[in-house]
Amino acid sequence: MADSLVIVESPTKAKSIGKYLGSKYIVKASMGHVRDLPKSQIGVEVDNNFNPKYITIRGKGSILKELRDARKKVKKVYLAADPDREGEAIAWHLAHVLELDEAEPCRVVFNEITKQAVKDAFKTPRQINMDLVHAQQARRILDRLVGYKISPLLWKKVKKGLSAGRVQSVAVKLIMDRENEINMFVPEEYWTITAMLKSDKSPIEAKFHSMDGVKKELGSQADVSAIMDAIGKKSFEVKEVKEKERLRHPSPPFTTSSVQQEAARKLNFRAGKTMSVAQQLYEGVDLGKEGTVGLITYMRTDSTRVSPVAQEEASTYLIEKFGADYVPETPRQYVKKAANAQDAHEAIRPTSVLRDPETLKPFLSRDQLRLYKLIWERFVASQMTSAVMDTMTVDLLAGGALFRANGSKVRFPGFMKVYVEGNDDGTVETDKLLPPLTVGDKLKQETIEPKQHFTQPPPRYTEARMIKTLEELGIGRPSTYSPTLETIQKRGYVAIEEKKFVPTELGELVIQQMEEFFPEILDAEFTAHMEEDLDQVEDGQQQWDQVLSNFYESFEKRLTVAEEEMKEIEIEDEVSDEICEKCGRHFVYKIGRFGKFLACSGFPDCRNAKPIVKDTGVACPTCNEGKLVERRSKKGRVFYGCDRYPECDHVMWDKPSSKPCPSCGKLMVEKRSKQGTKLQCTQCDHNEVLQESEEE
Repeated sequence: MADSLVIVESPTKAKSIGKYLGSKYIVKASMGHVRDLPKSQIGVEVDNNFNPKYITIRGKGSILKELRDARKKVKKVYLAADPDREGEAIAWHLAHVLELDEAEPCRVVFNEITKQAVKDAFKTPRQINMDLVHAQQARRILDRLVGYKISPLLWKKVKKGLSAGRVQSVAVKLIMDRENEINMFVPEEYWTITAMLKSDKSPIEAKFHSMDGVKKELGSQADVSAIMDAIGKKSFEVKEVKEKERLRHPSPPFTTSSVQQEAARKLNFRAGKTMSVAQQLYEGVDLGKEGTVGLITYMRTDSTRVSPVAQEEASTYLIEKFGADYVPETPRQYVKKAANAQDAHEAIRPTSVLRDPETLKPFLSRDQLRLYKLIWERFVASQMTSAVMDTMTVDLLAGGALFRANGSKVRFPGFMKVYVEGNDDGTVETDKLLPPLTVGDKLKQETIEPKQHFTQPPPRYTEARMIKTLEELGIGRPSTYSPTLETIQKRGYVAIEEKKFVPTELGELVIQQMEEFFPEILDAEFTAHMEEDLDQVEDGQQQWDQVLSNFYESFEKRLTVAEEEMKEIEIEDEVSDEICEKCGRHFVYKIGRFGKFLACSGFPDCRNAKPIVKDTGVACPTCNEGKLVERRSKKGRVFYGCDRYPECDHVMWDKPSSKPCPSCGKLMVEKRSKQGTKLQCTQCDHNEVLQESEEE
């Protein structure tokens, strides 16, 4: 008969740890939070030290009854929610509703769901950490005050259904500010000169560097002409050859933020999807005879720290797999990335490096396998030796103009044998070899090509770039980034265009109102300072109610002014030329999470709506009657289909080109890769470079 009840958040987690604990333990799931602030009211007694009025979450009554009944049958209750602020708060709420003694050591935490970690946790239960609970409670109340005080104002003055928040409003402002930078950007002309030179062994590509010993920027055609005239038909003489050894070090194992960024770059995962799949891997996957096993450590962490046990296992694996040369003499230590990083947990890593992705292939879904492989490779690489690169720089002179050629090759791959971190511009480092050269060697010109360029505006934020920026500014927590970015899209404040955030007119209107009446909420430094205050509450260095009091004192004054002075804004829908086929009224443009769409102006009487299709001007290759138009799937992914659908059901993912294949005359499509964009024929093998990838 069981004598202990263990409560976790999810049934999967319950199943995973239940098999490790045996028959003396009943393991049940709370299904997340069981109590929260009410939705129908603010639920905070501001004048009573910000006392929260918690209620049972709708639908959780039956779960609580089941937990209370189980509680009566056992001697001891253990609360094993996740090892973070939210998990601590869940444990505290459960202790309250089950009438447990908070002074009792009833809390167990583990960073990974493995037999050893679970058993160790139950050997050393602790009391509920009220500092962690107070930090979560302060954040919850802070967000409730901002949301429930400002949102009704926006409903009244701007439009129903709007909301404001400490992190979401800053995120929208960052996106809006970036758009303003892009709109205000004035391109500047610059030129490059590339020389292809003849060598006995292989051609050499060199780029203009300086003139008469002075570094020179080429800003016009005249600058280029002067250099070209000076060079004439002269041969190039090697003036200096520098050969160096360069070490390239591995990236640290993943944190919550870095795994979201890398999964966006390499797997095309949205942040929410990354966290959802990571949760599945953490809580456990059925591995057949082995049962349900947690495959990664806890996925909400700011730390890059790794346990000595995991490092030892990785070292043993690497020596057997690749040899001792691939393992550093002493295990690598990675310092925290940011001053406010939470170091309570390890980095995200596989619970056992011996479970390589190939062996798990039969048990994981496609998305689970791809993310697990990314986490596994990143961790394994982080424990390996540095790569050794041989670099070569050659300076060549002709007519006073100095050109420089750079080459490199991997002498020893080290960690690169397993994994190389991606980047936002998608470029890949490849070997660029130069032939052996000595000072005094003469090389003849093959071609000298001047090329005009224009400086580019700063790039719009991708989801990965936005997460990186929020983390660098100290705004929010990695675990909040995904829901924040989802919210600003659902509210219609931003839209996604080509996987980049674009502010909408509605978003700009809301931010304008916020800037005028609540500038602190939009101030990145102010928001980051609030995060520091919450961290101090967690560390026991500040009182949670005092943090709220300090914030609310000035916030309340702002609210009073806004109530009196914020003017009502009437947003008129933009009317389109298209007529609703159901009721005869005009369609109007509306903004959804994936950008603009058409909706009937007769709403709510007529609920007809349809996407805005963009005509590519390319004839449908299937029926030759219709045109290919750009559409969006239910998940927002762009595809191309015939405008005669459903009569013609031709669809394709690649963007069609108006240029026919010069070899066979058939349709060509754009193919994007890390090297750039090329046109590929859909019928024959013809392809041609459309645009080479340039670093942003």
